[in-house]
Parts: sequence; C-alpha cells; structure tokens
Amino acid sequence: MYYKNYGNTGLKVSAIGMGCMRYDEDDVRAGRLGHCAEVPLYAYSKGINYFDTAPFYSEDKSEEITGLALGQLPRNSFLVSSKANIGTTGKTVTADAFRRRLEKTLTRLKVDYLDFYHLWCLMSLEDYKKQHDALYDFFVQAQKDGLIRNIVFSSHMPGDELELVIARNQYRGMLIGYNALNYRFRQSGIEAAAAKGMGVVVMNPLGGGVIPQNPDYFRYLTAGTDLTVAQAALRFVASHQEISITLNGLTTREQVDEACAAVEGLVEKPVRQIVADMEGQGVAMNNLCTGCGYCDECPVGIEIPKYMDAYNQQLFGGSILERLKWHWSLPAEGAAICTACGKCERLCTQHLPIIARLAEIAAIKD
Repeated sequence: MYYKNYGNTGLKVSAIGMGCMRYDEDDVRAGRLGHCAEVPLYAYSKGINYFDTAPFYSEDKSEEITGLALGQLPRNSFLVSSKANIGTTGKTVTADAFRRRLEKTLTRLKVDYLDFYHLWCLMSLEDYKKQHDALYDFFVQAQKDGLIRNIVFSSHMPGDELELVIARNQYRGMLIGYNALNYRFRQSGIEAAAAKGMGVVVMNPLGGGVIPQNPDYFRYLTAGTDLTVAQAALRFVASHQEISITLNGLTTREQVDEACAAVEGLVEKPVRQIVADMEGQGVAMNNLCTGCGYCDECPVGIEIPKYMDAYNQQLFGGSILERLKWHWSLPAEGAAICTACGKCERLCTQHLPIIARLAEIAAIKD
C-alpha cells in the first residue's frame, strides 16, 4: 500500500481508504453482519488503515459492522471517521443530543474516540453557516473531552465556496466529491486546503459509477498502464499531491484487491499539472451528471436523476430515448412538466443546466 500524509497532522494514511457505505445489501438485510465485517478486516490486512462511515449508511448498520471489524484490531493501527449534522441529532439540536449521537457512534464502532468527525454534507455556504452555527461548538467541546481527535467537514460546494470555509482555519481536513468528471469544479478548493495544511479526502472517485459503466469513453485514463478504467479513475485521484485519501466503497475482497493494485507504484503530481496533462489531450468534462441524486427533490415529481442519466447517454454517443424507454421506463414527454423553479439546479453538485436539458428531452420526437 502507498501511504500519504494527512495534511500537517503527522498522520500517515493509506492512499486508498475504505468507504463503509456499500456493505453487501443481502447480508445486511439478512443480519449477517459478521460476514460483512470480513471485508474491512481484509482491507486492513492489505494495508488500508482509514475507514470512513456514518449514521444511516447500509440501512444504519455501517457503524456497527465496521465496529465488529475494528474492535478486533489494535486501536493505534487504524484511523476511523464518522459524521454528524443537524439531521443526525434528532428533533432538537442541543449539546446533549449531539453527545448522545456521538456516543452511539463510538459504542457502535467499539472505540473511545474518533480520529476524524465530519460536520456532514454541507451543500452551500448558507447550509454551512446554518450547520456550523448550530453544531461547531459541540464539536469543539467533544474534542476537549477527548472524544474527537480532528474536526473536519464534508461538502458538495464548488471550489470557490470551499475556499471561504477553508480560510476560517477551523478544520483539519475536508471530504469532497472529486473525480475525472468534475475536476475543474473543485480544483481551487483542493489547492486552498493543501496550502493551509489540511488533509483532503475524496469520495465518489468513480463518478457515481458513470466512469466504469462507460469504459470506452474514459479509456484515456488508462493510457500507459495496464489498469482497468475503474482502477485508472482511482489512480487519477490518488496521484494528486494535494489529496490525502481516495475513498472507495468496497463490498468484496476482490474489490479491495483491485483498489489496492490501482495505487501500486503511485507517482504524485500537483493538481495543476494533472489538469494540464488531461486538457492537453483535449479532455474537459464537467458536463456529465455524476448520479449523486441530490437533485431528486422536484416539486412536481420529475425523476430528474433518471432524465439526467439518459442525457448522459447522448453525450456518450447513445440515445436518450432508448435509455429512458428500456432502462428507466420513462417517457421523454415526462420532462415537459418542469416549471423551471430552479430547485434542482441549486442542488446540483455539478451546476448543470438541468432545466434546459429537461426542455431538450421533452422536445425529442420518436
């Protein structure tokens, strides 16, 4: 395993971290939690030392499963992170409610402290202010009490907004979505965090599955390697000097092996050089839907993620209509009820022109 520094904390972290939100669904539903725990144990045996979980993952069993594994390991041999926001504290946002949630997480994970605790899922500067003002002091008190080692945050904001949060010098690291689809969208935020000595952890390195599902389109990532497209996408992210950890949601031992192989002999480069190299090949993304699903709150009930997935097919050289008909069983004219309220575009982590795309889809004739 290749190891990196987590910012200026002095911690050495595996270039691949285990995202603990994709435990086998059948095992989880059948209560075979011990079987699920074999995956993080195997990941640990392969050199992965960073495990990222949260309340509600895997039908609210992720922390428990992860704890079954970590409870068998020396506490100083791994790093574990979890998350909290207003939505995890229950109906009332109080110091007691925050502490109850944190203690529940610690009990499930079978640890006395968290190495990293995220202020979770900040969607915008407005959302950041609301969450920060409500909870940050509770994080600080928990840190003073020895329950948290590092206060960090998780965000879907663009780079320029990330810079404003980073400038406040209140966090030791951040967790963001970053991949070969949206690299320009968050580049400045990654550079700003690294310049402040913060750790940078990346989620969604495969673009919500878009990258491995379209290997021909993303074949350029594999140039000069014998990696699969999925492995090359992981390596693309991990090769950034500014990025500490690339999270990969791992369900099987085989996936662990594939992820570890992706960073063997890793060569790190500054983000600006990586972007220049990519765009020197004529590659510029940022126009694809990553399938994150945050836009799925349409007031009139349009299943926007499905329509945007179908629009991707056109960008990949395929047919929107065929994707809608045979994969989603949706009519193109279903997009016509859009009222252009703009809610979906405000929620979109890619800032895509969803309204215009829905109108384009609605206008398609058989």
